[in-house]
Amino acid sequence: MFGKVRILVVVVAVTAAASAFAQATAPAVLPPGVFPAERDVSLAAAGTYTLDEAHTAVIVRVSHIGYSQSVFRFDRARGSLTWDPAAIETSKLSASVETASITTNVKGFAEELAGENFLKSKTFPEATFVSTSFKPVDRTRGRVEGQFTLMGKTRPVTFDVELGGAGKGFGGKPRIGVHAVATISPQDYGLPALFTDPIQIQIDTEFERNQ
Repeated sequence: MFGKVRILVVVVAVTAAASAFAQATAPAVLPPGVFPAERDVSLAAAGTYTLDEAHTAVIVRVSHIGYSQSVFRFDRARGSLTWDPAAIETSKLSASVETASITTNVKGFAEELAGENFLKSKTFPEATFVSTSFKPVDRTRGRVEGQFTLMGKTRPVTFDVELGGAGKGFGGKPRIGVHAVATISPQDYGLPALFTDPIQIQIDTEFERNQ
């Protein structure tokens, strides 16, 4: 009798564990009205899009006097994209970042970077980029040329852009996600002389089409 009970307990335990494992490994079911992205730029319908700040990372990589790459993040950004997948060359982009929103894991250093010795955020609260041309390379990559302004100085900058994904998005609003990388010369914008190596700007962001 006791042997049968033990066997039954083992069977129940194994069945429960298998069920839990199946649930843990089963594909997640998206809520109604939410659609995953695909690597197909044509799925981003034509229209005017707004940058989704909640799904944006603006990362800057700066040489730490040759020893390593210091990584900083800017937390507040805005942007607008006019997009047409059938005529990508006609697309337009404008974006801005609040320079005082810089963060770093070095205690107290973010405030110093935003101050008068570096970014002068009180005088120049935003860095901006305005596109002048979109140049597709293939179905998932392209270059966006434009004018980048930092601390009152404007210079031409080119972003190499790669499609993250595009699709129907959320609640009937199409969405497009991109990864973009550019390099700037710190001396072009009046940064201190200790910045001698090029600075890399890396952006991962999503745009949602306006209604």
